[in-house]
Amino acid sequence: MAAPDRKGVRRRKKDPPHDGSGDFVQPPPQEAVTKETRFRRLFGFDLEELQSWSGFVQLLNRPADPANLGVLRLLFGFLMVLDIMQERGMSSLDMRFLNPDTCFFPLFNFLQPPYIDWLYIIYLVMLIGAIGIMLGFCFRLSCLCFLGPYWFIFFLDKTAWNNHSYLYGLTSFLLLLSDANRYWSVDGLLNKKLRNSHVPLWNYTLLRFQIFIVYFLAGLKKLDEDWVTGHSMTRISKHWVFSPFTMFFSEEFVSQWIVHMGGLIIDLSMGYLLFFDFTRPIAFFFGGSFHAMNSQLFHIGMFSYTMLATLPLFSSQDWPKRLVHKCPDRMKIILPLETPAQDSRRCLYTKDVKEEEPQAKTGKQKKPQMRLIHHLSAVFVLLYMSEQLFLPYSHFITQGYNSWTQGLYGYSWDMMVHTWSVQHIKVKYVDAATGEYGFLRPGVFTESNRWSSHPDMLKQYASCLKQRLQEHNIAQPQFYFDIWKSMNNRFQQRMVDPRVDIVTADWSPFKPSSWMMPLLVDLTPWREKFKEIEETMANETDVVFVADFPGLELENYINPDFDNVSLTVLYGEVRVEFRGKENNESLKNVTLKKDDKLEIPSGEFHNVLTTSESPSCYFYISTNQSEVEFNKNLTEYLERQNTSASSTDGNSGTVNESSDDPLIQKYQKVAERKKRRERWKTLSPLDYFKVWGFKKYFTFRRSLLMSGLAVRNLVFGTPDMDQLAKDIDWASGQFHPEKYLDELAGVPMMDHP
Repeated sequence: MAAPDRKGVRRRKKDPPHDGSGDFVQPPPQEAVTKETRFRRLFGFDLEELQSWSGFVQLLNRPADPANLGVLRLLFGFLMVLDIMQERGMSSLDMRFLNPDTCFFPLFNFLQPPYIDWLYIIYLVMLIGAIGIMLGFCFRLSCLCFLGPYWFIFFLDKTAWNNHSYLYGLTSFLLLLSDANRYWSVDGLLNKKLRNSHVPLWNYTLLRFQIFIVYFLAGLKKLDEDWVTGHSMTRISKHWVFSPFTMFFSEEFVSQWIVHMGGLIIDLSMGYLLFFDFTRPIAFFFGGSFHAMNSQLFHIGMFSYTMLATLPLFSSQDWPKRLVHKCPDRMKIILPLETPAQDSRRCLYTKDVKEEEPQAKTGKQKKPQMRLIHHLSAVFVLLYMSEQLFLPYSHFITQGYNSWTQGLYGYSWDMMVHTWSVQHIKVKYVDAATGEYGFLRPGVFTESNRWSSHPDMLKQYASCLKQRLQEHNIAQPQFYFDIWKSMNNRFQQRMVDPRVDIVTADWSPFKPSSWMMPLLVDLTPWREKFKEIEETMANETDVVFVADFPGLELENYINPDFDNVSLTVLYGEVRVEFRGKENNESLKNVTLKKDDKLEIPSGEFHNVLTTSESPSCYFYISTNQSEVEFNKNLTEYLERQNTSASSTDGNSGTVNESSDDPLIQKYQKVAERKKRRERWKTLSPLDYFKVWGFKKYFTFRRSLLMSGLAVRNLVFGTPDMDQLAKDIDWASGQFHPEKYLDELAGVPMMDHP
């Protein structure tokens, strides 16, 4: 039997629908209904909403539940509180910035570190801002307090740049513009109009877009040949997190298919998997596993946990409320609201006219009242998306920052694609006034070695060294750098022209640096030959593959500890010039061509000049005989230790071999480090958590106490040096894991640093 309609007229189910006046209407085609419904179900909006500017504005300002955004705000703020005191370095600012002779590498040269006490104040303001973001208290002001100091610190030191630090700055900027304090916030408790009120949809759109491109652009950058062929991270498969895979597959298979191809697939697909409801559980599983593994593989601070916190952002906007609804009533007292969100002036609502005007009989919908802020927000969304899609590929503009890689590492999302190996760095200075020359220890006056890979930082480093040497009565110092590196298991080759004075060399952010040597990409296929050669070598044999440019010369010194040193030419032609122990005059020259081999004496200098018209390729083979003997004697020493420990009742496992011989003392130190590593592996989960907790506690403790001392110094004045040293020692109380491990094992107390 057919059911009655609203007017009481009975219709059969096969009758077509009518408009309520008794007249039947023709239904729309089934295909169109299905298509429109499916599109909206998949994407959350209709295509018609994108066909006009007003529809687009209305879509972006559509009301959305604030719960999901509020949870993200809370988690992000909490993680930034931890990050400031750890990766941002609040606990060690005095060690990093106090020395006035230190060379810094700001993005703009006019940026310089302030006085150390003021720097602590800047960090303290940033910390207060992060706490305010977490609590949702004075939200806009808290975001500004965090955002300003954060970007200042970010621009202050390019050597600390990385992709996730850049992501934190972008996320905090998007939160500043959002209404993330509408849910589970102190602002909501204090202001009923803010509490649990709708937020515009673009708040979610921009944050989801930002996380999407982190994955997707990282995947596009991993389409690089080095990553696809498995040469970017060849040693990572040895880590314990891959033990479940190496139980069934070889390390080579795990490196190629789990690390490289698996990472590529996850990055390319994660954003899409998170976007759709029916694939989101798959994304949660693989994304959660991926970030959990990264947290153990790399020292990347809160990045893995931040990405874990962003996974629920792609879920429904009210998932926290539905979760609260399922909790016991007693818990709901402390949990956030689960009621529907209230209206907000920030959003655009489409209401039926009949609801507001009962006398109207039209069923049309009233157009929402769009204000200027709604149009500006739509414009901003388009501009921000365009900028974020363009910037990672903008290196054709900022060519002065390019070397073997495109631009500075930190905003291109090319994460883990390039692995560097440093073979040799020589820093030579020449006083142009007197002609005297000398050499500096590479990295002097700085704690980072990233300057050696980027032309802009190399130029800044040379300028800083010039100032330092002028302070030591060297009037006109010139600096020549000879930097040898390998990228992704290629030949060791020089990055900088050693004939160019970097102090006077031209550099512009918009022009290529002519004194940077290009990567010899034509020699990349030789990497397969390297594997064949290395497989024929004994375990104690070292091999170094070198490539050099025509007309350039490698100056090398063979340490007397090395034995059986030889040089074999793979391609091109070289002339080897022996210069003896003093490196002051040429003793003899030998020309070598392809497949020629030459024995190289230890304890002497020699130069290798490339005489062919194309780059030369050769390799050194050597054996560190001192290291071989040391390892052999160390093994015998450890065996005596173990034998004595097993045959002595009640002994703690150490042999009392007292000797003034430095070699025996070195054996003892190595043996003690080995025992500590074994104790660390056998720690119970509780003891491991204690060690981890103590280390974090002292890091946080020093951050807060040093900030307190900075406030005291600025308010009441800096005390005398003796009192200041005592205060810093008190604030720097440290936890020593080695000492704790000894106590657990019952080992007698030893001296610890």
